[in-house]
Amino acid sequence: MTLKLPRTLRLDPSDTFVFAQAAEPGEWAVTGTFLFLDGDPSRLTGKALAAFRSGFVGVGSLGFSTLVVVSEASEAERAQAEEHLARHIHAHFGAPDREAARAAAREELDVAASLCDLPVGSVVAMHRVATDGGIREDFRTLHQRPGLDRSHGRAFLFVEADADEPEEQADLVGLLRDTTAGG
Repeated sequence: MTLKLPRTLRLDPSDTFVFAQAAEPGEWAVTGTFLFLDGDPSRLTGKALAAFRSGFVGVGSLGFSTLVVVSEASEAERAQAEEHLARHIHAHFGAPDREAARAAAREELDVAASLCDLPVGSVVAMHRVATDGGIREDFRTLHQRPGLDRSHGRAFLFVEADADEPEEQADLVGLLRDTTAGG
């Protein structure tokens, strides 16, 4: 059985404007929900809210990425990703020791791997919301449009996962203003 994990994907520079810290392209990624467990998501604004709503987390940088791509990984690459994430969890998120941090990192990578029951190269997006007492994540796969001339035009057709959800609006100008104001 092939081991697969998500990698951060940057199709354009928008992540560098939308998030306070963008993940580096090609990093191994996890959903990163653990970053929001101790806070109140209803109090988030601007770039922090954007990260909460749609940010996967790069395990090396702890930066955010809107999209990930399903990729093959070796056991050594997974072990290295686990070690990077464990280091962050131990240093910044209160794990009592390295073994507890490794266990938490392993669990995060297991969840990330469970999203990769798709063909290699599949692109995945996430929508995260606060619920009564918890956080819910919905995932959708972005598909190439059939018959698309790949020499120009859009590469992907975006399909909403739940038509009952209200459409979100992004204030890119406001986010850019936050960047120039140091926020």
